[in-house]
Amino acid sequence: MKLLALESANEQCSVSLIDDSQELYFQLDERAKAQTQTILPLTEQALLQTATQLADLTAIAFSRGPGSFSGVRINAAVTQALAWSQDLPVIPVSSLQALAQAAYRLTGLQQVTAVLDARMQEVYIANFCMDEHGIMQTVDEEKLLNYEQATAYCKYKPVGSGSELIKPEHIDSPNISTQISSVIKIQATAQDIATIARMRAVQQDWVNAEHALPVYLRDDAWKKIPEQGKSN
Repeated sequence: MKLLALESANEQCSVSLIDDSQELYFQLDERAKAQTQTILPLTEQALLQTATQLADLTAIAFSRGPGSFSGVRINAAVTQALAWSQDLPVIPVSSLQALAQAAYRLTGLQQVTAVLDARMQEVYIANFCMDEHGIMQTVDEEKLLNYEQATAYCKYKPVGSGSELIKPEHIDSPNISTQISSVIKIQATAQDIATIARMRAVQQDWVNAEHALPVYLRDDAWKKIPEQGKSN
C-alpha cells in the first residue's frame, strides 16, 4: 500500500507519502497562502524522490476542511485531478480530526477539542478522543460556532488556531496546560492526514474522485439568524 496525503486547508502546504508501515516522504512549506504555487511541485517531488508513479498509489488522502476557503478548494481540486488521471480512490479527512491527531503526535494528549479560527467572530470546533488504533475520533458533530457557543461546546483541552479565542473555565488541568505551552504551535500537516488515512485505507473506507469535495461548514450559515427568520 502507498498513500499520498495532501494538506493545504489552513494556509500552509504539506505533502506526505507513506506505505503500510513508514513515512517515505514529507515536506512542509510554511509560507502563508502559497498553496497554489507549492502543492503540485511538492507532490511531484514526493513521487520522484520515492520512485513512485501515480498509478502505484493505493489512494490519495486530503484535508477536506473546514479551514481556509481557498486552501480547502485547492486541496480538493488537486486531489480530484490527480485521482481522476489514474482512477484512484480518495480519502477525505477532516481538518479538525487532523488537528486533533497532530495534538496527540506533538503532546500525547488523547482527548482534545480541536478549534480553528473561522474569522467573523466564529470558530470551527469538535471534540475528539483516541480510539483503540491510535486515531483521534470525533465524539460529536463538527460545528461553526461563535466564541460563547464554542466555549460551552468545548469538552477537553482546546488546541489549534482558535483555542485562544475561547475560554472554557470548566477545563482546568495545569499539567496539560504546561504540556501544551511547551509546543510552540499545534498545526496539522500531511503527516496527520496520512496517519488517519492509513487506517481507513486498510478498511477500504474511501470514495470515488468525484466525491473529493470540500467541507466549509459555513455553507449552512450564510444567513444570520434575523435573516433566517424573515424567510420563514
